[in-house]
Amino acid sequence: MAKNPVVHFEIAGANGPALRDFYSKLFGWQFQLWEGGPDYGMVQAGAERNAIGGGVGSTPPNMKPYVTFYIEVADMQASLDQATKLGGKVVQPPMPIPGIGTSALFSDPEGNLIGLYKGLE
Repeated sequence: MAKNPVVHFEIAGANGPALRDFYSKLFGWQFQLWEGGPDYGMVQAGAERNAIGGGVGSTPPNMKPYVTFYIEVADMQASLDQATKLGGKVVQPPMPIPGIGTSALFSDPEGNLIGLYKGLE
């Protein structure tokens, strides 16, 4: 098992419901709307193994559409500090996800958006 596995993906754009409809029709994904926040639908992506689940939703105003994945880390701040030291930039500082854990976003030196995740202890 990887030390820091990929545990989640996100696809977001200005019209989350339309994106969910697109991916539902394209791949047969069934979404469960998340009650913990803004327009966001969770999906298991239909596989029993070798797959991760994710979410498809709307971006906040003035944010570009994006696709990213989340990597599980033991120490969120240490990982962000290391990413910055290596040339990345913090895009979203650690943010609690009620009842689930904490997430953060950074961009790598090429501008790719990468997520970090730490579950509740």
